[in-house]
This record gives sequence, structure tokens and C-alpha cells, in this order.
Amino acid sequence: MQIDIVSDTVCPWCFIGKRRLERALAARPERAVEVGWRPFQLNPDLPAEGMDRAEYVAQKFGKERAQRIYDTIRSAGEEVGIPFAFDAIRRMPSTLRSHQLIRWAGGAGVQDQVVEALFQSFFLKGEDIGADSVLAEIAAAAGMDRALVLDLLARDADAELVRAEDQVARDMGIAGVPCFIINRKYALSGAQDPAVFLQVFDLAEREEEAAAKTPSTVEG
Repeated sequence: MQIDIVSDTVCPWCFIGKRRLERALAARPERAVEVGWRPFQLNPDLPAEGMDRAEYVAQKFGKERAQRIYDTIRSAGEEVGIPFAFDAIRRMPSTLRSHQLIRWAGGAGVQDQVVEALFQSFFLKGEDIGADSVLAEIAAAAGMDRALVLDLLARDADAELVRAEDQVARDMGIAGVPCFIINRKYALSGAQDPAVFLQVFDLAEREEEAAAKTPSTVEG
């Protein structure tokens, strides 16, 4: 089963959705699953150096509305074991470079590990995941070549490919994340409960079994 996850590295619901997906997959350990992470920038117009997070939150939500939003997210996070530390976050980063790193991590076979580290770095430690030094540390911890990653970042490698893939998601009609695409056929929008994932997994499995039983027709 193929699962493509369209997400952003500063999206708290994407982190929650990752945990809920993991719970669903744990309930179907017999399924062979390939997971791929796809880029989506919630704030594509942020400057490369990011901006002060308090200023960002005030502009986007307003203080009172932000408090209600983050209280809801904290509660959802507690249910899946994520202790969000929003007060520790000082800068709202551009996520382009983190998506470049995720792309390279896919080639190194450590994509999920890097995505997890990015979420933890930002949401639990308040680190600036737009900074090359932070990204290089995450890459090295996952077994990637630190010097190579720093060189790729310095050259801004694959930035246009990431932007193009982001645009593909928007052209598909994806306007918010996370979005989970199962077997390139079924799309689940939002941080769905594990039970919802399981329903789609079972549907996909039944379709796969039916296709395997259908005799192929060879035209002469």
C-alpha cells in the first residue's frame, strides 16, 4: 500500500496526523506500506529568514483567536502523546529548506525519520528549522552526510523542484494539510482518527484482492 502525505513542517495538525496514522498502521502490522512525504508550504510568501513568531501569530490569527486555536491543538496533541511547546517557538521559519531536506532524505532512505525530527525540533524544542545549522544537525542525526547537506543548502539545490511539487498539490485541489493519499486513489484531508484510516485501508485491500482475482483479457 502506498501512502503519500502532503504536509508542512510547521503544521501542528500534520504532526498529530502522523501520530494517528502510525496508530492505524500499528493495527494492521501485516500490511506492507510505503510512505512518502510531499511538500506544501502554508506560508510560501514568508521571507527566507522567517519572521518573529509573535508577530506572525498576531497578524494571522489575532491574540485571542490564537489562544483558542492552540488550546485545541494542545488538547489533540495530548491525546497522541505530543507535548506541544508553542511558547518555546521564537521564529516562524520559511519551510522551503526543510522540504528540500525531506526530499534528499527520501533518497537516503530516512525520510520518515527526518520528518519526525523536524516536527520534534520545531514543536517540542522551538528550534528554527529554517536555519541551515539546525537542518544539518537533523540530517546528521538521521545518518545523512552533514557536509553534503550543507553544500546542497548553500547551493539551494532542488528548491524549484520543491516549489513545483507544492504547486502540483495545489493544482490537485489540495488547499490545506495534512492530506493523505492512499494508493494514489483515496484522499483523506485532515488529521483523521485511526478508525478512518483503517476503513480506507480495508477498502484498498478489498480492491487489491478483487483486482488480483479478475482474469486479465488478452486481445489478439
